[in-house]
Amino acid sequence: MVRDCVALCATVTLLSCVLGSNSLDLLEPPVASGNSPSRPTINCRCAGYPNQTLCSWVEPPQSVPTHYIATYSERHKQSDTKQCRLFPPGSSFSALSSTPSSSSSGQLWHCHLEDLKLLTDYIINVTAVNHLGSSSHLTSFMVEDIVKPDPPTDVRVSPNGFRKLSVEWSPPPTWPNLDIFPLKYHVQCQWEFRGTTQTFHLGPYESTRVDLKGLAPGRTYLVQVCAKELLGLGECSTWSTPVEATTAKH
Repeated sequence: MVRDCVALCATVTLLSCVLGSNSLDLLEPPVASGNSPSRPTINCRCAGYPNQTLCSWVEPPQSVPTHYIATYSERHKQSDTKQCRLFPPGSSFSALSSTPSSSSSGQLWHCHLEDLKLLTDYIINVTAVNHLGSSSHLTSFMVEDIVKPDPPTDVRVSPNGFRKLSVEWSPPPTWPNLDIFPLKYHVQCQWEFRGTTQTFHLGPYESTRVDLKGLAPGRTYLVQVCAKELLGLGECSTWSTPVEATTAKH
């Protein structure tokens, strides 16, 4: 019996070393059949570096009431587990992110991971539980890899002389400490030409204002802006709501 336990532990350790974070999925228990809850699929995003990290998952339509347990820990300190602060569908957490609370496939749950360290691997475990059983999903991440700000707000576009448009915007209000962790911005401009949408991109810019020059006179453009952490961590935000403006004809 002791030999079997030692062999099993050695196998699990070897699997974790070889496969890294991918081994987590292999070590998860199988999902029970019947009406047991489906395994949550977790998506994590840091909307305000470094302390505004949210993980979310969809609760599918189901007749059996289900609740969730979400915990997280440092990858190499899994004995020190913390409870994730849960936000059920419909809860207000606008101070943390502009992410909607529902999707086409079900209601979105969110949890806020507090006091994360920089340059540290974390594991989050979300378990769905009902009276027929439970199912869990583990995933790992580093905050720097999941940075994605919310879109810029209050985008304003106006003609500024011949063949020019001035574009101004405000940083996403959910991004804290702009002096310490500044953002850069990209601008997307689209127009229709002979029934085909044309697109060009400009940037990055560190300011919140830019002039678009050399545009066609009398043409209507759709302008959007996205935000990204200045040093390039993570990815750009989703594009802001399109704003339409027409250049002067003369």
